[in-house]
Amino acid sequence: MAWESTNDKESGNIFSSFSAGLTAGAFVWGILVDIIGRQYAFNLTVLISSVFGLCLAAPNNYSGILVLTAFVGFGVGGNIPIDTTICLEFLPQNRRFLLALLSVFQPLGVVIACGIAYGFIPFYSCGNGSDGKPLLACNNVALGAPCCTKSSNFGWRYTLLCIGAICIVVFFLRFVVFNFQESPKFLLYRGRDDKAVEVLQKMANFNGRECSVTLESFEALSTGETSTTTPDTDTAMLGGGTTQLKQSWGRKFKIEMQRYKILFENFTMARLTLLVWITYAFDYWGFSIAGSFLPKILLLKNSAIDISVAQTYRNFVIIYICGVPGVMLGALMYGIPRIGRKWAMIGSSALMGISLFLFATVNTEASNIGLNAMEYFFQSMFNAVLYGWTPEVFPAPIRGTAAGVASFWGRFFSIISPLIAADLLVKSLNAPLYLAGGGVLMSTIALLLMPYKSLGAQSY
Repeated sequence: MAWESTNDKESGNIFSSFSAGLTAGAFVWGILVDIIGRQYAFNLTVLISSVFGLCLAAPNNYSGILVLTAFVGFGVGGNIPIDTTICLEFLPQNRRFLLALLSVFQPLGVVIACGIAYGFIPFYSCGNGSDGKPLLACNNVALGAPCCTKSSNFGWRYTLLCIGAICIVVFFLRFVVFNFQESPKFLLYRGRDDKAVEVLQKMANFNGRECSVTLESFEALSTGETSTTTPDTDTAMLGGGTTQLKQSWGRKFKIEMQRYKILFENFTMARLTLLVWITYAFDYWGFSIAGSFLPKILLLKNSAIDISVAQTYRNFVIIYICGVPGVMLGALMYGIPRIGRKWAMIGSSALMGISLFLFATVNTEASNIGLNAMEYFFQSMFNAVLYGWTPEVFPAPIRGTAAGVASFWGRFFSIISPLIAADLLVKSLNAPLYLAGGGVLMSTIALLLMPYKSLGAQSY
């Protein structure tokens, strides 16, 4: 059956606009986090997301929504790879499983957002016309015809205002109340040894411990230039500490560009880098389509079996709460030697793809809830392990860059996939599900080809 709606392509444009912002954010902030530091990059991305999120409730035209959506994505896209980089560099070795557990806040956030939407959208929206299709805006219909007025369609605006206000509160808490310190590892690579010692001492005091590390300790470790310059030239290496600070701006730029060479410095590293990029590209391809179109497909399927919009939003809360145990299972498997990371990612990505294929074949309330919950459970599990593992497997000097560029490729593919899925949705309700499932299974194949040692590696 063909599902024809003039809104399908507009929805695809909104998702692609958000993904474009995510792409730019992942690329720009992924590089800046290794240049200006973790602390400033994190706070700025939260501020950008919250301010433009609030503004997104204001525009009265479609173009304004697209522009503001892209700016929200710019902040969010940069924040995600920074989160795991910060946590990795502050966690002790025996607490690395918390990297995966960090992702539990994503499904919790989605549940909260769905709860807010459930409280506003069903009761402050225009609904459908006599033909069962959504009412069009009044400037798109003939004079006197039934239409959707602005005053009767404030539900989505109320929802965005609430979510934006929550983000502003989070920014205030992180910037003022719980102001975290800059990463000692970043400070060392930038030659700010005195500040690194200061941060370590604050961490020790917070945990009720004595800090034996002093500035003299670092000075004793770097008695010459051998550890901070290349053997064939006198150019400071990436992360060359105080030696790097003495270089000209031209040389500093060349040093920064060296981080890309590290990603391809030998066959194993090149293979790892390319397969990580492929994994992210098709993972984001799949879950971007799922996140963008599963709610709409579920709404259309539910309307065909006489389930109301309010019931559908209630079902969203049930579906997305399943992401919490998915993340917890990922965190549990994260620490299992040898098989944890590898089979957690391979198994969860494969089952995520399978659940999308199965959802295309059924249409009952129980199966719709169950298979959507299954998809989000394994999506949350897969991404929890993937996000935690990615910065961990790359060396510290290029950690933010590696995670950011991988996220960039994922975000780039997430621009394309909603546009293709929007065209397919006009022709077939289930076509986007097959498109998403196929993409996720490509990630599974890339993980199977990954260098085996890399899947369990832990960088410092």
